[in-house]
Amino acid sequence: MDLNVLWFWIIAAMFIGYFVLDGFDFGVGMSLPFLGKDDTDRRVLINTIGPVWDLNETWVIVAGASLFAAFPEWYATMFSGFYLALLLILLALIARGVSFEYRHQRPELKWKKSFDAMIVVGSAVPALLWGVAFGNVVRGVPLDSNFNYIGTFFDLLNPYALLAGLTTLLLFFTHGVIFVSTKTEGEIRVRARALAIRSGIVTIVVAASFLVWTTLAYGTLASGILAAVAAVALIAAYLANLRGNERTAFGLMAVTIGFAVLTLFASLFPDVMPASNDVANSLTIQNASSTPYTLQVMSWTALIAAPVILLYQGWTYWVFRKRIGRAHIEAAVH
Repeated sequence: MDLNVLWFWIIAAMFIGYFVLDGFDFGVGMSLPFLGKDDTDRRVLINTIGPVWDLNETWVIVAGASLFAAFPEWYATMFSGFYLALLLILLALIARGVSFEYRHQRPELKWKKSFDAMIVVGSAVPALLWGVAFGNVVRGVPLDSNFNYIGTFFDLLNPYALLAGLTTLLLFFTHGVIFVSTKTEGEIRVRARALAIRSGIVTIVVAASFLVWTTLAYGTLASGILAAVAAVALIAAYLANLRGNERTAFGLMAVTIGFAVLTLFASLFPDVMPASNDVANSLTIQNASSTPYTLQVMSWTALIAAPVILLYQGWTYWVFRKRIGRAHIEAAVH
């Protein structure tokens, strides 16, 4: 396998890691208005991701840096063409991070509610816009002969990309709510499981529509098989949650998101950014990649660093594996 092909799939794996891990963070943030009946409930919800949210978020930094190093033309075209959308994602992530750190700094309820609103918006905006961005990458955008995006921001808000954004929004929401049910106890756990049942139905319908559209319009045999696996995993996750098997449901949601991302990358391959106006202007794995030497150095670095990073993250989740509930928050106050 050529190194540029290998790094195409490594970057796919990095985005899978990001969407699976930060995806449930987004879902927990979006669930505050639905599961947080009072400040204690909201503190329980935030504490389920408190020890890990910033670690989860580093995956997008690693993915972006790898994209820049392995496929600089792809990085330059996507980040310049999607500048406003990516800026909104960045601002939302900043607002969410600030809110986690500042909401507890003052006792006033109004102060806390303001930061809670920022958490909700800071979670929903990236969850939506990441889907819109990847939907446009798969669909193709107008590029000139120098691989510059020549469309407008509103060209990115097309029906397919918006459906992709709605799909990621709902997938992350359901993923996050199921995560809450695996990490909490008592009434919040019961409410989270019930909410996941309701949101799961909508998620199945929307995600199935998106996967069918992707397969019919942009897919290959390989991407069609991957899409089918994602659909089966999503339905299985819903059934597992319905039976009260929360951890199984969470694992199956991770599988769903992983195979959905693989579906998008398989639909792209061997392109990395198709040109909708002229196929000759498309960015491919070949014309967008760095030199073989650069990719070789990156491969050795990844081989050494990746196991260490994964072991550390796994250890972090093991340390903070216990469930929490209202009693833990109320005890901490005294």
